[in-house]
Amino acid sequence: MTTHDINPRTPASGGGVWTEERIRALGAITDLPTAGRVFGLGRALSYDLARTGDFPVPVLRVGARYKVPVAGILAALGLQPTPGDLTPGGTRSVDHHDEISSIDPPHTGVDRKKEP
Repeated sequence: MTTHDINPRTPASGGGVWTEERIRALGAITDLPTAGRVFGLGRALSYDLARTGDFPVPVLRVGARYKVPVAGILAALGLQPTPGDLTPGGTRSVDHHDEISSIDPPHTGVDRKKEP
């Protein structure tokens, strides 16, 4: 079993302590290594967790890159949005994006008649 040090003062954090002010200063979206450092994760572990869908907050795949909305980081840490925040909808929740599905499957070109 492998254990991972998640102390925010470890070298993987990039130095310093991640304060609420410092996290908010990241803007609306940050890169994956920076988001990982907020949680005390190293670069390689952050990418591994993102690839497997186990990163602590939702991750966006943009081409070959990963981006992380700062609102998700704030929500995961239980921090409230500030007035005028561009992401006021960010709330603390469990990520269920894998369970979301379409009511109707995509059109395949075959007409399906629904039974009453």
